[in-house]
Amino acid sequence: MLEEVERWLDARSWAAGDRPVQHLLSAKRATGQSVSVVLPALDEEATVGDIVAVIRRELVLGVPLVDEIVVVDSGSSDRTSEVAAAAGARVVHRDAILPRIPAVPGKGEVLWRSLLVTGGDIVCFVDADLREFSADFVSGIVGPLLTDPDVHLVKAMYDRPLGTAPGQGGRVTELMARPLLNMHWPQLAGFVQPLGGEYAARRSLLERLPFPVGYGVELGMLVDALHLVGLDALAQVDVGVRVHRHQDGRALGRMAAAIYRTAQLRLARGHLVRPALTQFERGVDGFEPHTYAVDTEERPPMTEITEYATRRVA
Repeated sequence: MLEEVERWLDARSWAAGDRPVQHLLSAKRATGQSVSVVLPALDEEATVGDIVAVIRRELVLGVPLVDEIVVVDSGSSDRTSEVAAAAGARVVHRDAILPRIPAVPGKGEVLWRSLLVTGGDIVCFVDADLREFSADFVSGIVGPLLTDPDVHLVKAMYDRPLGTAPGQGGRVTELMARPLLNMHWPQLAGFVQPLGGEYAARRSLLERLPFPVGYGVELGMLVDALHLVGLDALAQVDVGVRVHRHQDGRALGRMAAAIYRTAQLRLARGHLVRPALTQFERGVDGFEPHTYAVDTEERPPMTEITEYATRRVA
């Protein structure tokens, strides 16, 4: 590990308990910063309501740290929107945001569009499939942004059990993202959960970043933020344990392909040799190939979008 990274780990890695919520509230009042929490959601009626309820109870009504909770529904076929609204979130459908640009499927697409329907100086993203959710996932990662003006992006770090096996989650991280980062962007080798969906950043940074539309959004954001603001502007906070739904192996393969594509684009800014991934499933006549397109689209920095500039002037 680079000496620079070792120093960064000492200076920019914290635990959620290092900053009590009352201390964060004092810092929020002193600086006048506002905080938006965004949950991208697709068919998450089983979990999204509990997450929203915890944030609202503890960080809106209990301690007024969060100014708005927005769930962006990306086309759920279940009751995700109804459950989220009943729990106290403002629910916006992905397709209703920036309708002149047709939406494409993907998590990054939803996060990018969320900048148009939120107003916080600090935007905190939280995946909607978390179980046993703790408000530390929010207060922990917005804490450094409220208290340290030199910090621009904060990732959550945590243990990720796989079933009953501790520390076995995050398979795409270990098999794809971590090797890529260590080999090509060694300054980022200190991030425990580079692909984690829980992170917070200043709007002033997010609006200048391109957003890969799919699963590559977290890696792309981390790499681009490194180049834009530098390693010392990035940080991570330990929030404990992350319990969530796990994907099957084929879905993980598609995630890995999208992440590799995101890295490849940033390494070469060249064309893809073959933006597709073929996987196999056993059928009645043997193994059957199934080919999936790899996400190849990225959304531009939000500062280049006319509607966003117009909204800010207004």
